[in-house]
Amino acid sequence: MKAVGHAVESILSALNTAGLKIAARTLRAWCAPATGTNGPAPRTVSDALVEDAVRRPAFTTNQAGQRVLAPEGLYGRRKMLALIRRTVPPDAGFGAVDRAMRSLGLAGVVHGRRLRTTIPNPADTRAADLLNRDFTAPAPDQKWITDFTDVRTYQSFTYVAFIVDCFSQKIVGWHTSIKRDVELVDVPLRMALWRRSHEGTPVGRGQLIHHSDAGSQLGFSQSLQHLDYGGARWGETRSRCRRRLRVRDGSGRRIGRCDRRCVRRAGRSRLVRCSGTSGGGSRRE
Repeated sequence: MKAVGHAVESILSALNTAGLKIAARTLRAWCAPATGTNGPAPRTVSDALVEDAVRRPAFTTNQAGQRVLAPEGLYGRRKMLALIRRTVPPDAGFGAVDRAMRSLGLAGVVHGRRLRTTIPNPADTRAADLLNRDFTAPAPDQKWITDFTDVRTYQSFTYVAFIVDCFSQKIVGWHTSIKRDVELVDVPLRMALWRRSHEGTPVGRGQLIHHSDAGSQLGFSQSLQHLDYGGARWGETRSRCRRRLRVRDGSGRRIGRCDRRCVRRAGRSRLVRCSGTSGGGSRRE
């Protein structure tokens, strides 16, 4: 109505002064037949034009006749705005492009610092893969695979480590932390062993393979006097390896695991058994 010479706010102000309380929507609906503004709003029309202009370069059709995302579909708001301004409509605004991309489900690729979570230690020898890329199991508690990932939060990152049973695809242990240290990957394993023991199905000797990637979090040094939950502690060793002993619930048996380069520890208890290591990686419990 403003484009055809009708100032809605001024008319309403004059009517309100005269004691007539009329809503702006009522006035526009009453003036629409006379002014020819009973069609879609100008913004609706312009947004439709901008959306068509964004859709054309963002999508293409492959040989099978399917609509797929084109390289231009990875553009951000600023690049897409510069692209469609060279075609039609040349007066498109940033807000119209933003609404069109949201409607089409498009989002630009963010070029930021990539966070690496798998950092192998070049000084260590990577052992063989006990699973041999076979992530299936005929029964529970035979193959556990573990990894951790980062989750972006409002302030920074939070790391989530988890262990999945290959038989049931069930998460048997998990842990969150703001640091990538040995506790991040060690707590889920202790949780999983504790849960299986308290459920009445403890993990037997030589039954389980605990497989991880080639990250070096399990090789971080830790205080030898630090006592973990369940009586776990660092064993004394002169090699680059750190041997961790874990006490099984109720049985008094200890589970020892070490890296491939470990050495025999003097005075080792008869109840300690060292497991094989593979893949940087796989541990047989």
